[in-house]
Amino acid sequence: MTSLTVTLNNGVSMPLLGIGTWKAGPGEVEAALEHALVKTGIRHVDGATIYRNEREVGEGIRRALASGAIKREDIFVTTKVWPSYWNRVETSLDNSLRDLGLDYVDLLLVHWPLGFNPKGNDEFMPKLANDEFDYDPDYNFKENWRQFEQVYKNTKKVRSIGVSNFSIPNLEILLKDATVVPVINQIEGHPLLPQRELEKYCKEKGIVIEAWRPLATSTPLLLENPDILRIAAKHNVPVGTILISWHLAEGRSVIPKSVKTSRIDSNAIYAPLDQEDLAAIGKIHETVGVKRFGPSPFGNGHVHFDDWD
Repeated sequence: MTSLTVTLNNGVSMPLLGIGTWKAGPGEVEAALEHALVKTGIRHVDGATIYRNEREVGEGIRRALASGAIKREDIFVTTKVWPSYWNRVETSLDNSLRDLGLDYVDLLLVHWPLGFNPKGNDEFMPKLANDEFDYDPDYNFKENWRQFEQVYKNTKKVRSIGVSNFSIPNLEILLKDATVVPVINQIEGHPLLPQRELEKYCKEKGIVIEAWRPLATSTPLLLENPDILRIAAKHNVPVGTILISWHLAEGRSVIPKSVKTSRIDSNAIYAPLDQEDLAAIGKIHETVGVKRFGPSPFGNGHVHFDDWD
């Protein structure tokens, strides 16, 4: 198990390797988190209100704490504010803390750089009659981030604040008026979508990149890539281990999701990739045509792999 950490721009230490909880159902998520935290030494849990499983995530954390193997301060917990709550940030945070059964989270993220109608026909996915998303015309980056800064500065409910799925133009708008620089930008990241320009920009601003969907699991293009297979054989580890280690070796945080204990165990292995390995992995995206990429599902200008689900 790797114990790599990064010191965020506010001085908080964060484990680079985490475990994601998106699409993790009741029963399986509790067991997965207990195993990850107690058996593998993973100390970073990524969640969100939209995942609709924060009660189960909290139960998994409680089980791990009950084992006596770790303390609350050993675990780095992330949650996110969904666009329907863009102007009710503390309400969203309080709801998450209630469901998680925690007094504070270590990181609170803006889930997407947009706002949905808070009085729409659905709490999370409000739609218009033509089935398009019901966006809030009053949404603005400045007010959204101001509320994040308020809960960060004026309460003890959150240790750090950051963003998710922000492009360079999104960040430029936010940083123009920000008094607190986001510690994290959580984005889709894998060898098919390395997003080097965005990563360079964030590094210059002191913002750590955190990768979601690191295995690009809905496509075989990485899991069957000959270079990845060759490097995995070289290090005698699973393909997924190589893809996760690539992020860690280059200083990015990564949050692979799994509820299978064997997969969680292999995700926690760190393969010491050399420069030849890193160079080969870094060139994989050059063989994939741009037709495989498209806009984000919410049309906010951020790019995703085209089979995003």
